[in-house]
Amino acid sequence: MTLVVKLGSSIVAADDGELRVDVLDSVCEQVSALEQGGERVVMVTSGAIARGMRLMELPVRPRAMDELQAASAVGQGDLFRAYESRLAQGGTRAAQVLLTAADIAARTNYLNARQTLRRLLEWGVVPVINENDTTATDEISFGDNDFLAAQVAILLEARLLVLLTNTDGLFTADPGLDPDAELIAEVGDFAELASLQIGDRTSAFGSGGMRSKVAAAEMASESGIAATICNGTMAGTLTAAVAGERVGTRFAAQAGRASSFKLWLKYAKPAKGRIVVDEGAGRVLRERGSSLLPVGIVAAEGEFEAGDAVDVAVDGSVIGKGISDYSSRELSRVRGMKTEQVRDLLPHAADEVIHRDRFVLL
Repeated sequence: MTLVVKLGSSIVAADDGELRVDVLDSVCEQVSALEQGGERVVMVTSGAIARGMRLMELPVRPRAMDELQAASAVGQGDLFRAYESRLAQGGTRAAQVLLTAADIAARTNYLNARQTLRRLLEWGVVPVINENDTTATDEISFGDNDFLAAQVAILLEARLLVLLTNTDGLFTADPGLDPDAELIAEVGDFAELASLQIGDRTSAFGSGGMRSKVAAAEMASESGIAATICNGTMAGTLTAAVAGERVGTRFAAQAGRASSFKLWLKYAKPAKGRIVVDEGAGRVLRERGSSLLPVGIVAAEGEFEAGDAVDVAVDGSVIGKGISDYSSRELSRVRGMKTEQVRDLLPHAADEVIHRDRFVLL
């Protein structure tokens, strides 16, 4: 089984952009020991932009996309070499892997990425993964490497996702502002967190925060993967988390893991539009797991083609996501029609707008 370890910008770089050498030494030493002990480990890292900023002596984090991408291009290689050299000291080989959200969203690319990562793991190589910031855009980015780490964990059907940060885990309140804040040792039901004010505060270089880490943990948990948020600046926390010791905040894996395809559809495939259905169709989708037929469709919103993913909504609330066998133009012609009427109008069209095997409840 595979472990996915994510290092946030607060772990990789100090506020001045210098690499946190002591932390990288400690984490890479633990990763090498785990790998040498028979574990398969994948590392997901942030920090390329932070490193590029330091190397280029930029005083503040750029805002323009081209400047961010240029800073990432400068920092990416240097950051990987920092991992590669430290892992090598423990007898472990590393491989740099750069992914974009588009790689994950396209099913063929998704499967190819999984096969490549599995091959590296079989060879005893630790993949060091980062988002390819140099080519990603706002429209096709993961938004934060916490989500990238969760996607990789789901992709590889990992047994554990460890999110290393510079705090001890998830607290009942911001420990920097509330001295009475208490560490939450374990989360079994994410509904329990609804009353918490989970902050977005992050380091000077990061794009995430505790909120994105909890969301990534929830993605993993719903996919049958346990997750832990813990303090990566403290020696031995990664090893302790992997061993199941009480460290940081642990999120239990939920039972009933969905198929790989449905997990990809739910978390990795972006919706291109929305299909609005009536209450009857919504009830059948939720309770019976049936396919969606044209007769239950009220409207098609946005522009999408057959084969695109679409959200399915009832009364303004999204209830699921599926792969449509119809384009938005075709649905505008056949919505509300019975199957026989659709066959007369579009003889070669599928009977189902969304087949039940290609639909997932949200």
